[in-house]
Amino acid sequence: MPMTVHRKRRSDHTKNGKSEPVWDIARFYPLQGNWTEEDYFALEATSGNWLIELNGGCLEFPPMPDPFHQDIVDFLFSALKAFLKDRDFGRAYFAPLPIRLWPGQIREPDIAVLAYHRIKNKRKAPDGADLAVEIVSPGEESRERDLDTKRREYAKAGIREYWIVDPEEGTITVLTLSGKSYKVHGVFTEGDDATSKLLKGFKVAVSEVFASGDAE
Repeated sequence: MPMTVHRKRRSDHTKNGKSEPVWDIARFYPLQGNWTEEDYFALEATSGNWLIELNGGCLEFPPMPDPFHQDIVDFLFSALKAFLKDRDFGRAYFAPLPIRLWPGQIREPDIAVLAYHRIKNKRKAPDGADLAVEIVSPGEESRERDLDTKRREYAKAGIREYWIVDPEEGTITVLTLSGKSYKVHGVFTEGDDATSKLLKGFKVAVSEVFASGDAE
């Protein structure tokens, strides 16, 4: 059974007059590479305001989103929620929500659309998703994670459609599953409507998506 440690708001330990984290507390936790799902969920339940993903037995900490990022998430989530409302397909959810890709591999897409058959127990992390959306955060590590790593992982997990919203490039790339890998349904830019192949009839104006992040 994993040990859960509740963090104190302040530390009484100081070094050179400055507060120091209690580094030895890390000894209560598994080493990187040894984390299990049980360990992950025990930590996730008490970790507070953090995004944490489980990748090959290691914990990863994606950057916390800023208001620009969140406004784009809100715009796309609202559009998906409205589209799905009167259709017998499923529901849209936004992060933080752990999605189990396969045993021991857990990601938290910015938005996940789940067909109804996946929503078996709302008290547990769902197995897989049908559509995932990631808004690419700044930085080389974040770009590699969303553009390359998660593209491979989401395809391996059988997620049928993957939207990559890239503010730096001003593009929305929609990928659809073909066998064990994705093929490009479309790379949409300003003036285009980004469309879904999975959700027939769903579309959003690219310019409106990015304008939502800049809106006051």
